[in-house]
This record gives sequence, structure tokens and C-alpha cells, in this order.
Amino acid sequence: MSNVALKLFNDRLPHKPYFTDELQCGLRIAGKERAILAKYIQFNQPHAQFWLCFDVDRPGAAIDWSDRNAPAPTLTIMNKANGHAHLLYALKMAVRTAPDGKIKPLKYAAAVESALREKLGADVGYSGLICKNPNHDNWQIAVWQPELYTLDWLADSLDLKSANDKTILPDYGLGRNCTLFDKTRKWAYRAIRQGWPEYDQWLQACYERTSAYNLQFTSPLNENEVMGIARSIAKWTISNMNPSTFSVYVEKTHGNIIQARRGRLGGIVGGKKSSGGGRPKGSVKSESISQTKPWLTFGVSRSTWYRKFRENS
Repeated sequence: MSNVALKLFNDRLPHKPYFTDELQCGLRIAGKERAILAKYIQFNQPHAQFWLCFDVDRPGAAIDWSDRNAPAPTLTIMNKANGHAHLLYALKMAVRTAPDGKIKPLKYAAAVESALREKLGADVGYSGLICKNPNHDNWQIAVWQPELYTLDWLADSLDLKSANDKTILPDYGLGRNCTLFDKTRKWAYRAIRQGWPEYDQWLQACYERTSAYNLQFTSPLNENEVMGIARSIAKWTISNMNPSTFSVYVEKTHGNIIQARRGRLGGIVGGKKSSGGGRPKGSVKSESISQTKPWLTFGVSRSTWYRKFRENS
């Protein structure tokens, strides 16, 4: 394996990665110096993804990407016994997955990852937390692309139909991270204002909410990733949102002067400025109906009459 590629992999490791020698024994966490000796290791940072990794469970996985017209992996890490492999693509600029990151770039990255996973025929159940460690002698390593990828470069050879879908994210990889962050942080921005809880209580609430959303996936993220997302959101919201900052926000956006100005501006109804903040006054016809109460004549409720009236009008 190229020393440059191995150095890049090691430099981008978290300071305290998850690692294991046997998947069935669960994961442990330790300093990079200890974790780098294991067969499997966490390769992306908790809040940033420098790598897109795909688990391809078939013989020849380390080379048949070319037959599928997929872009060349930065490196492949192959099981010598069965030919299954992890294919890693090194990104020039990391995809930020922290709750303060922008959602649009994360959605774009999720669409690129989803399209590349489909082209490679990779395992949709792979969580992307750990990969085969290229520092370990158990695997066969090959370097294919020395240059770092941009998302646009990868997208040039992919079908990104899902990139234009604003409502449905792929149930895979970054798509799951994107969905969990998006749903949980939107909930958190509202929920933290209900009593401004202490951190431990707030972390538990964020974890329970993230876990509930995670169970909606066909292939849920593992427990460690769910807790990582919950902890990120809990820390960010409790550090950046408190009664003082919320009061400043309310004063800036809903203060008496601003509300009065909005009231004076009113709204536009029928091409003309209304006198009631945009809400139209009751018409003569509606006032006449309220006075005659025709629903009593037909022996139906007021709501039923209005529904039928709208259907026939």
C-alpha cells in the first residue's frame, strides 16, 4: 500500500476511535495508538466525514468497480479469504455532520453516496462506522486513485436523481445521518425551551428522540452512532440556546415595535391593502348566511351544511 495513502488514512482517524478485532464481541474505544493495532477501526471523525466507505460482499469486490463504470476508489481493503472488500473514497473537503452544519450540502453528499452505493452494488445495511483497518496484516490493500475527490467529481459519473428530491432521503449511510440530524435538531430547537433542562436530563431526552427516529429506518444506525448524534445535538443546543439568547431572539423578531410595524403594513387582499393584517372582513353573503342559518332548514349541522355548500359552489 502507498505510504501516502496510509498516512492520509491514519492522519484522518479520530483521536479516540472505536475499534475491535472481532465484530461479534462489540466495539471498544481508546486512543489512536491503541486502536490502530486492531482489525477494524472507526475511520471518520464524529462530526465530519472525510471518507465515503462501501461494504461490498462478493468475490472480486476490490476490482469489479471498473466493470460497473464506477469511479476508482482511493483504496480497497479486501478480505483475503473470500474477496469481500471495503471501498474507500477520500474526500478533499469533509462533509460536516454536526447539528450546526448546513443541511443542503449534507443532502447533496447523501445523494452522491446513495448513487455510488447503488452503482457499486454495496451492502445497504452497512452503517459506515468502522471499516477494515488498512494497517492490519489480515487484509490485502490496493491504492487506485491518488487524488482526493470532490463531491462534484464523483457526481459526474453518477445518476443523481435523488439529489433533486427535497422530501425523501436515502435510507442509507449519510442519508440516515442527515435524516436523524434534521428531524432531531428541529425537535430540539423547540423542546429545549420547555423548562430549559439540565444537561444530563436534556441528553437523555435527545437520545430517546433520536432512537425513536432511528427505528423508522429499514437498517437503523447502531447504538453508538445514535448516541453520538444525540450528544452532538444536546451539546450544541444547550451551549447556544438558553433563556437569555432566546429573549434576544424574540425581541429582535417579535418585539412591540416590530409587531406594530407589521400591523400597520397589514396585508394584501384582492389587490388592495387590507385593514386587518391581511384577514378579509366577512362579506355580506357570509353575514346573511349566518343570520338565516339555512342548515336548520335542511336538518343538518352547521359544519355539514358548509361542507356541502363548498362542494356545490
